[in-house]
This record gives sequence, structure tokens and C-alpha cells, in this order.
Amino acid sequence: MAKVPDATCSIERTLGVLGERWTFLILREAFLGAARFVEFRDRLGVAPDVLTDRLATLVEYGVLEREPYREPGARSRFAYRLTPSGRELQVVLAALQQWGDEHLPRPEGPSMLRRVAGTDAPVHVGYIDPDGQEVSPDGFAMIPTYAPPAGNGQ
Repeated sequence: MAKVPDATCSIERTLGVLGERWTFLILREAFLGAARFVEFRDRLGVAPDVLTDRLATLVEYGVLEREPYREPGARSRFAYRLTPSGRELQVVLAALQQWGDEHLPRPEGPSMLRRVAGTDAPVHVGYIDPDGQEVSPDGFAMIPTYAPPAGNGQ
């Protein structure tokens, strides 16, 4: 089970929950409709013990919730559904995909397209100001509100 660091930095705390490669791939599959353990395992080829650990962490920190289900003649099992806070991570995954498409492109093109629902209009992840206007990456500042501990690499 991942332990969330008792850190001032929200990036460090977030990585304590989400910082594993398989976690982001599980989330990708959840956004694509996977909900059952076997679906995640088969789509990702992840070892069952690793998948069990990652799903438990996501449930523990409120990213996924477990929902019981039972197939006829089978024992009860759990499906995993995105919570509202889990659904908020879609923008994080889209930003990672957007960066990868730009800086690590495949010769065949993107593996997924980001489009406005119901249209073919492309969308991208960006910074939006309070008036709904996009701000360029060099048009905003990240301002620390704390002093990181010396030697912590932050």
C-alpha cells in the first residue's frame, strides 16, 4: 500500500498515491470503460499482485470505489468505478498524452484523439484564467507558498 508522504508539497503528496506507472495505466483503462479486475489485468498484462495493490491504493485514497457484482453461478466480486475525484484526473492523463504526442510521437500518429464530445473538433489541455481565457505556458507563474526543507530536492 502506498503511503502518502507527510509533505508540504502537493506534488509530492499526489505522487505518493499516483506515482506508479501501472496506476496511470489503470486510470486510462477506467476512463475507457474497464471496471472489473479481469478487464484491467487482460488489457494491461499486469501481474495480479501488482494490480491488486494499485487498485487497493486507488480505493483507499478515494480515486476509485468498489462496487459488488455477481455473475450467475459465480462468487461475488468487485467492480471499480471512478469517483468524482478520480474523474478529475482525466485532465492529468490528457496532459500526459498531449505531451507524449508532441515530444515522443509515434510514426503512426496518436493512439487516442482528444475531441469535443459529439463533434470532431480537437481540444487540448491548457491553462484557463478566471474569465475562461487560455493562458500560454509562459504566461503564468507558479509561486511557492512555503520553503522546502534544505536538501530535499524540491
